Amino acid sequence: MNGLAREDDMTGIITYGAYIPRYRIRLEEIARVWGDNAQDIIGGLGVREKSVPDLDEDTATIAVEAARNALTRREIDPGEIGAVYVGSESHPYAVKPTACTVGEAIRATPAMTAADYEFACKAGTAAIQTCMGLVGAGMIRYGLAIGADVAQGAPSDALEYTAAAGGAAFLIGRDDPIARIHGTVSFTTDTPDFWRREGQNYPRHGGRFTGDPGYFKHVQGAAHLMLEQAGTSPGDYDYAVFHQPNAKFPRRVAEHLGFTPEQIRPGLVVPELGNTYSGATMVGLAATLDVAKPGDRIFVTSFGSGAGSDSFDVEVTDAIEAGAFRRDAAPTVRQLLSNPIYVDYAHYAKHKGKIVMQ
Repeated sequence: MNGLAREDDMTGIITYGAYIPRYRIRLEEIARVWGDNAQDIIGGLGVREKSVPDLDEDTATIAVEAARNALTRREIDPGEIGAVYVGSESHPYAVKPTACTVGEAIRATPAMTAADYEFACKAGTAAIQTCMGLVGAGMIRYGLAIGADVAQGAPSDALEYTAAAGGAAFLIGRDDPIARIHGTVSFTTDTPDFWRREGQNYPRHGGRFTGDPGYFKHVQGAAHLMLEQAGTSPGDYDYAVFHQPNAKFPRRVAEHLGFTPEQIRPGLVVPELGNTYSGATMVGLAATLDVAKPGDRIFVTSFGSGAGSDSFDVEVTDAIEAGAFRRDAAPTVRQLLSNPIYVDYAHYAKHKGKIVMQ
């Protein structure tokens, strides 16, 4: 998939919002439970702690809070939202859309299209692309794309050390966007690096396939396509956001592509947050928009196991500092990460449903 928008037909981000639970667990606490061998797992992750959902939080509540924070920042008639798409690996129901719950909670029009998306960690960016298409075709005025997860990781598995909770919502439209999306491309193959069958509680992963040919092949493939089609180079961007399953992968891929540590620093929230799966790239973009100024250019590339990547060329507009959009009306990602409540492994296991009360 590829496409560059015309200047007179450009969709963009109207507003955005994020949500992260306050509970955290330090990786050292998880390692304490599973023994000395666990230190070998966490040593190269670059993650100190991860978010933990409260007992009454799930993908639906996280998606609703992120959407409400987005609408708090800008006065938009919810009745004008013609599409709601929620990307996640942890939808509360196998059959019952999370998107319908979100649409009802924010009082969107019943005359809307709604669906849940699944493509591992890139389901949220796939939702953005769909909203861009519907808005660009004139079928809807606004589309709401959300990436949110209460990520799963089996006890003692390497995934447990980073699988976190959180998400972000982006309202896509044409009316005075705070950031224009100049174009988007995708790079997709059948690479079975990570999967979870129906009825299984936890995903499995292909070990050595996770980095390459999984993450690196697809992120670099989409990134090169985007740079080629946009006619740009890494130096043309002020910021870059890459999918962040840990701190090591996005730093390495940024270096390979020619981006600097300074370009990725604002969006690299995984050390304090963990991997929010479908929310990971979305929250990283939200954190970058929290500090961006008019004229800033942002390069964004997601990754979803299975496997594929979506890449975007985004330019911040003057509207991000205009009266209609109030960035300080909702908490920034850094504010959401502040004042954490730390839990031990027993409470973490209870919050995650690994210990079930009878």
